[in-house]
Amino acid sequence: MNIIALACTTVLGLLLFSLGLATSVQRSRIGVLSGYPSEPDQLLARLIRAHGNTTEYAPFLAVLFLYLGTQHPPGWAVWCMAGATACRVLLVVALLAWPSMSRPNPARAVGALGTYAFGTALCVAALTV
Repeated sequence: MNIIALACTTVLGLLLFSLGLATSVQRSRIGVLSGYPSEPDQLLARLIRAHGNTTEYAPFLAVLFLYLGTQHPPGWAVWCMAGATACRVLLVVALLAWPSMSRPNPARAVGALGTYAFGTALCVAALTV
């Protein structure tokens, strides 16, 4: 197993589960136990979006990482794993650190576009190894 593939999978897992915990804690803290808050820029709304977005991409990326990690991936694919992981972390930071989700921010754009690019490259790698 490629150690970078395993490390990137671990980071995605930690990101996913820590966002889930943070969302639950924030829900409990403000007394909104279900649904979505009315203010889109509230911390809870941003946590829900960050967790939801991570839930949409992290599992499939983890599958790609682990599959490729067992196939002796080429160096460029290993770099794509690291890049995809960095982009997922960047996207979460962009969602939580910027005061508003209503306005675009460059970190969010880089995180999203990088996820698409690296994810696509990893799909190609899966077909070629």
